[in-house]
Amino acid sequence: MDVRRRLGMIRSIVLGGVFLTSISVVTQGCNTVQSPRAQVDDAQITTEVKSKLASDVNTSSLTDISVNTTNGVVTLAGQVGSAEIKQHAQTVASSVPGVARVNNELQVTPKSTQ
Repeated sequence: MDVRRRLGMIRSIVLGGVFLTSISVVTQGCNTVQSPRAQVDDAQITTEVKSKLASDVNTSSLTDISVNTTNGVVTLAGQVGSAEIKQHAQTVASSVPGVARVNNELQVTPKSTQ
């Protein structure tokens, strides 16, 4: 009888741990505070920024640029060949409707001419 009680208690503890773990996973599964509408808007902004960069900036300069948008704030990251391209990319991104701000984290690394 004593063994059955202990097994029952162990089973209860394990099931309780599994329950708490599953609640934790479910609540952390949705790790954004953005509404679905805001997430769609951010995706549209990212797409429009990439499109405008492709048409307005030297295409060979775009291979090392990534664009990310959160709550209307666009972050440009990567490498460009000159300060002019860096500034132009920021100007282009700022011109897209819905962009609240641009974080220009582009690094200028001139290409060597060998």
